[in-house]
Amino acid sequence: MKRSILMLLLLTLLSGAIWAQETRYLVFEFFKVESSEMYDFIEHKDFMEKVYQSAINDKKISGWDFWSLQSGADSGEFQYITITYYDNPVSMMNGLNEEDLVKYAMIAYPHLNAKAVKDKFSLANRAFDLKQRSYMQQIANSKDSFKMKRGILASFDLMKATEGRFQEYERAEREVFLPIHQSRIEKGLMGSWVLLRTALPFGSEAKSTHLTMNMYKDYVQFFNAQEYEDMESTADQRAKIEQGLKSRDQKWVYLATLEGTVR
Repeated sequence: MKRSILMLLLLTLLSGAIWAQETRYLVFEFFKVESSEMYDFIEHKDFMEKVYQSAINDKKISGWDFWSLQSGADSGEFQYITITYYDNPVSMMNGLNEEDLVKYAMIAYPHLNAKAVKDKFSLANRAFDLKQRSYMQQIANSKDSFKMKRGILASFDLMKATEGRFQEYERAEREVFLPIHQSRIEKGLMGSWVLLRTALPFGSEAKSTHLTMNMYKDYVQFFNAQEYEDMESTADQRAKIEQGLKSRDQKWVYLATLEGTVR
């Protein structure tokens, strides 16, 4: 009896560990860059790729992406999105402070001392304006072998769950929309799909509560997906889709190209 209880406890802990490994925490940052500062900003992005790689090697973060916006926002709002990946919510909220960045920059660029790094950061900060930061938790995803590499496309769909229908919306994403995306992935019409929930408390006036990332290997796959119509769906499936759409408001869709990534 004791052995059975111990085995049950062990399995519970193991399943919890597996779930923890599958759960990721992401920080989205939206940047506006003036045209006159574009060259300096891109140069800073190239510099930061090695800095974030040092942070990954030290297990401070688990990844970093740099996306350029193709459509979905006024160019005066923002043109770039970065995503920093963390393994747990505490690390996400602590983030990378200036001391961390200076340390990892000096590791990535041994010829620079602390003062030179700080001066470089100070100069770079003048080239961009951080317009928004969002803390997100991954709560569902497709089963795929999609590889993150330069040139892939993604649509970032910002959703707001209808008041009082929060759980209904998430259930619709998992039970109705995820199987549709999985089917498209298996047909070669899509690369990957991820559902994210805002990780911080929010009120009824929040602009969005969820975000989906729909990824494509290139424009050919993206446009083929837009043209695709599933003729095999049943009336019951179509009714569930319609019901699911009523549980949320699609606030905005941003189409972006991956310009840099480190893992």
